[in-house]
Amino acid sequence: MSNGTNITTELARFASGLVMADLPAAVSRRIGLLALDAVGNAVRARQAAESTKALIGAVRAMGMGDGGAPVFADPAGYAAAGATLINCALVHSLDFDDTHAAAIVHPGAPVIPAALGAAAMSGADGATVIAAIAAGYEVALRLALALPAGAHYERGFHPSATCGSFGAMAAVARVFGLSPAEMASGFGIVLSQTAGSLQFLANGAWTKRFQVGWAGMAGMAAACLAREGFKGAQAPIEGRHGFLNAYSPAPEPGRVLAGLGAEWELMRTGVKPYPSCRWGHAGIDAAIALRAELGLGAEEIEAVTLGISRAGMLLIGEPASRKARPENIVDAQFSGPFVIATALATGRMDWASYDRLDDPDIRALMARVRCENDPDIEAEFPRNMSGKLTVRARGQVFVRRVVVPRGEPETFPDEAAFRAKFDGLTRQVLGAAQAERLADAVLGLDGMDAVTPIFALSVPSSR
Repeated sequence: MSNGTNITTELARFASGLVMADLPAAVSRRIGLLALDAVGNAVRARQAAESTKALIGAVRAMGMGDGGAPVFADPAGYAAAGATLINCALVHSLDFDDTHAAAIVHPGAPVIPAALGAAAMSGADGATVIAAIAAGYEVALRLALALPAGAHYERGFHPSATCGSFGAMAAVARVFGLSPAEMASGFGIVLSQTAGSLQFLANGAWTKRFQVGWAGMAGMAAACLAREGFKGAQAPIEGRHGFLNAYSPAPEPGRVLAGLGAEWELMRTGVKPYPSCRWGHAGIDAAIALRAELGLGAEEIEAVTLGISRAGMLLIGEPASRKARPENIVDAQFSGPFVIATALATGRMDWASYDRLDDPDIRALMARVRCENDPDIEAEFPRNMSGKLTVRARGQVFVRRVVVPRGEPETFPDEAAFRAKFDGLTRQVLGAAQAERLADAVLGLDGMDAVTPIFALSVPSSR
């Protein structure tokens, strides 16, 4: 490590000592909004995600379905490990959760439910949870930036799961009040559980959401082991066989601690306006805008090209033959042709859009959409998940370039927009009145003596 810096020690000292009073007010407010987004996703996914039934069945089969730990939108109690696995997976199951563009990480899914679950276990107050979430985000995001994320990604790793496990451990350990030495040991323990593969792209597998859930559970297990005095590996981040060296060909370790405690990567996290892979969102923005501006009908469109970065091509552009023929919801979420065709044909891209997966009009338009690596868009990576849409119609060519898609820090939604998204996700499950009470509770997290009301309000009433 440069200058002999012990990254693990410094990161552990930061995470274990962080309190809400250390956070700028803007960071604390942002955490409330990100928590609202996470809870809304979890509540809807408990009922709507096709993988939820199997996940919960497996948790129960493994003996983790009986206990006092809460799961969002579920009246049953679970063992703490099982509840953490389910809750973290639920937040990611709709692929509608927050995203840090440069880190290529969905930090909220492994961190926020793990912190809330740890608080439910320990009785910690909301201010402690706010500090824990901040710690977890900074750990996960800074590790991803130091890999750096693009190189990690190209090796086939899923940073939300790999880096997310470290973030979840930091968040849980902070809720538990672990010392810096215990926190460092927890990092050494969670290293042994760090996994996550992009191979889910081969067949639309549910492993993407599962491995993020597993990252949360791994973080919970590591923090519990460290709390009991279990000894973790030394220098798990910077060591010869530590995370950075083992998981990336050319890590940049200096990025982990740069500006730590003064610059907040959490504030560079964006939120999704559409429930699909973030790499397609700039194109969706462009498609919706062009459709509205030109009054285009799907039948008028001759050909469409979505220009994206190489990293984007990996997820939503290649192999072209598979992306042009998605067979299930996960395939569609990672299909540039599907999301662009849907946005052009309907002027929207929401969860109900997946009901049109087999619509012949959508299928016909998808066949006229292709994705390519665009050098202008490549130049924006990794700072921005940009896109360029080129539409040939009416004998003309229309081009719309979106550098910063909706929901990024530069275009960050206000509280009203967050509440609208939350309402859209939860009203169908909870009813309007209860959904509003739950939103109020989550946004009031910083003043809560305990987090149990959040879980209680997320459970549908017997109305």
